[in-house]
Amino acid sequence: MKHELIEKHLGLMILLIVLTISGGFLVEVVPLFFLKETNTPVEGLKPYTALQLEGRDIYIREGCSVCHTQQIRPFRSETERYGHYSVAGEFVYDRPFLWGSKRTGPDLARVGGRYSDAWQRQHLYDPRSVVPESIMPAFPWLFEDKVDYTKTADKMKTLQTLGVPYTDEQIANAESEVKGKFEIEALVAYLQHLGTVISEKR
Repeated sequence: MKHELIEKHLGLMILLIVLTISGGFLVEVVPLFFLKETNTPVEGLKPYTALQLEGRDIYIREGCSVCHTQQIRPFRSETERYGHYSVAGEFVYDRPFLWGSKRTGPDLARVGGRYSDAWQRQHLYDPRSVVPESIMPAFPWLFEDKVDYTKTADKMKTLQTLGVPYTDEQIANAESEVKGKFEIEALVAYLQHLGTVISEKR
C-alpha cells in the first residue's frame, strides 16, 4: 500500500527521488573532494607548457578522445600492455579530464616517450604507413595550419584561477613559445608528455 501511495502522488515521488540522489552524491562523491590522493599532484607533476596546452586543445578538437582512452585500469591485462595504472594525482591539472571509455584505438595514458617525434608525425600524417592494420584517419592539415597563439595566455590565466600553478612569467611568455609553431608540433609535444611522470618512476 505504501508503494502505491508514493506512485500516485507525483510530488512525493519527486521529493523521494531527489533525496535518494542527493544522499548517494553525499556518500559517493563529496568525500573525494577531501581525499589527499585525489587532490594532490603526484611527485614531479608540472602544468602543461604553452605548446603542450595548445596540443591538448587540438587533441580535443580533432576528437582523439573519442577513440583513445587515457585511463589504465589496475588489471594485469592492462598494466602489462600499457604500463603503470592511472592514478588520480596525474590529472589534477587537467581541465577537462580525457579519461574516455571507448578504445577503438589503444590507450594513450603512457604513450609519452614510447615512440619518437618522427614516428608520431608520420603516424598522424599517414597512419597505415607505420601501422598497416590501423583504421585511424590521417590528419594532414596539422602540418599546414599554425597554432592560434592569440588565446594561449588567456587559457593559462583561466587555468591559473582554477588552481593550476602557472607563474605570471609562464603566462607572459606563452605567446612567444607558441607563435609560428605548426599544429603538428603542438600535438606531438602533448602526446610525448602523456604519462611520463609515472613512467619515470617505474
